[in-house]
Amino acid sequence: MFQRIAATIMLLSVCTLCQARSISVPIYKTTKTGHGAYLGTVTLTDGLYGMLIQPHLHDLPPGEHGFHIHQNPNCADYGLDAGGHLDPAHTDKHLGPYNSYGHLGDLPVLMVNQHGIADTETLAPRLTVSDAIGHSLMIHEFGDNYSDTPKANGGGGARIACGVIEMEQSQ
Repeated sequence: MFQRIAATIMLLSVCTLCQARSISVPIYKTTKTGHGAYLGTVTLTDGLYGMLIQPHLHDLPPGEHGFHIHQNPNCADYGLDAGGHLDPAHTDKHLGPYNSYGHLGDLPVLMVNQHGIADTETLAPRLTVSDAIGHSLMIHEFGDNYSDTPKANGGGGARIACGVIEMEQSQ
């Protein structure tokens, strides 16, 4: 009986996501002009508990990487033209994806396996696809400690990959 109920709940959740707003963001290595080698896509989908993030990426350095939505829809100048983390409330605090007193653009870390592939789904509970459109999606060189200490913005380091979140698609 419990298994039947669990299966029904899972099916309803999947069907809800089938009707949700979704967008696929192409990701490239950062360069002076903004478009280096193509690394794959990240699909953003509205869900019941926030924005579902589904990476389909390759050729990245293994390990954890800082992952954020940045203010400007521009990946040029090695990602610097993307500006800072999306922070419409002007909190000026990097507190991670689960703390409502910090940057809205703070996302859970991106996990890359030993083969350079990132395909682990995660959830940004404070975001919707509408919040993300018109900004950029950034991958940093190092992990993220969800704090401004000992280094600002989680200590993610250089901006190694970026994509502009610009076209809305319906699913």
